[in-house]
Amino acid sequence: MPSSRTGRPPVQRASRRPRPVVPRPPRENPVQRFATRVRRAWDRPLTAYYLIAGGSVLITVLGLVMVYSASQITALQLSLPGSYFFRKQFLAALIGGALLFAASRMPVKLHRALAYPILAGAVFLMALVQVPGIGMSVNGNQNWISLGGSFQIQPSEFGKLALVLWGADLIARKQERRLLNQWKHMLVPLVPGTFLLLGLIMLGGDMGTAIILTAILFGLLWLAGAPTRLFAGVLSVAGLIGVVLIKTSPNRMARLACIGATEPKTGVADCWQAVHGIYALASGGFFGSGLGASVEKWGQLPEAHTDFIFAVTGEELGLAGTLSVLALFAALGYAGIRVAGRTEDPFVRYAAGGVTTWITAQAVINIGAVLGLLPIAGVPLPLFSYGGSALLPTMFAIGLLIAFARDEPAARAALATRQPRFGRKRAGGSGAGRVSGRGPRRWNTMRRRASAARTSGER
Repeated sequence: MPSSRTGRPPVQRASRRPRPVVPRPPRENPVQRFATRVRRAWDRPLTAYYLIAGGSVLITVLGLVMVYSASQITALQLSLPGSYFFRKQFLAALIGGALLFAASRMPVKLHRALAYPILAGAVFLMALVQVPGIGMSVNGNQNWISLGGSFQIQPSEFGKLALVLWGADLIARKQERRLLNQWKHMLVPLVPGTFLLLGLIMLGGDMGTAIILTAILFGLLWLAGAPTRLFAGVLSVAGLIGVVLIKTSPNRMARLACIGATEPKTGVADCWQAVHGIYALASGGFFGSGLGASVEKWGQLPEAHTDFIFAVTGEELGLAGTLSVLALFAALGYAGIRVAGRTEDPFVRYAAGGVTTWITAQAVINIGAVLGLLPIAGVPLPLFSYGGSALLPTMFAIGLLIAFARDEPAARAALATRQPRFGRKRAGGSGAGRVSGRGPRRWNTMRRRASAARTSGER
């Protein structure tokens, strides 16, 4: 055996074995990575909560901006200050915000307890509208009560909230007693109670609000698991009543004739409002003419700040603005469906489904009328159009959805693990870098890691 220079035998080194080649996972392309992140964010417990709260606030704020822009000319034509309608809407938004906050903090039991008082109050006010000297007629509809001065209230708007709460509580109690498998318990007294509200509304001639209440009724029956034949029967009766009401009213027949009109005069019908709504949308282009630069609101487009505010939005903010509004309503509708689908409480399921049906159906009917795809029903765009009577119950209903989203077990657990951002106290002594109830702050941890990495001679 040969020896080394030191006279020691050479060290026998063990032969290295080749390491097994571990196949790397295939890399995701940026699109797949983005889709994965969106899917994970979509499945988080608080997603519905943030969508409802954030979406409703954005719609309300954008609506205030557009009400100010669309109502200035109308206010000046009435010899009023240019910000007159905006100030009234802003006041209603403040009151509605308080109602939203209160509803979002109420327990479910209190919501159920409020169902019958709200229903009784709505029925009383809608009956009071028909009393001569108390009820007011606006644009041919006897659906208003004067509160003194320039303030008015439309009780039929509160009938939507009353039907949602009362219908959800009624169906939930029948489900708890296992009575929904009998058709008479599913229909009575829900359908007669809804017909009572519809009759009081139709006495004033408000077909648009009646359509929304009918949509809420169908939504509640569908969530309750109504059989197809029963659902089809109620739908057929409601459709037959609707056809009779339309045929017996020349005004409603004229509105029906204006679907898809491109000229102000379509036969015997005057489609001025419908056609000028299309003109406003068409002249907006992709990014609009600029905020406040609408031409149609200068007396050409009736109800520019109420029922046809979406047309002014398309003219001033363009396709980008209208698509943003549609995306916000779509997110709000998705969040409501998610809340209704993930809860185990029957009342929460029916109430969340009823509110989602209400807001979604009203948005579809309003936007469809502006686009010329549906007849003009005279319903405002929820949270967006001018009108305090419509804004207050809608914001209370949004508060219901927020309360239900917070009450999900996973969302409740996620909120319970959070600490308040303000008012944290530092622990005394050597734990100066720690926060009470939590670990060390991130920047202090990084400082200690950097100090530990230094050698003893470094300073």
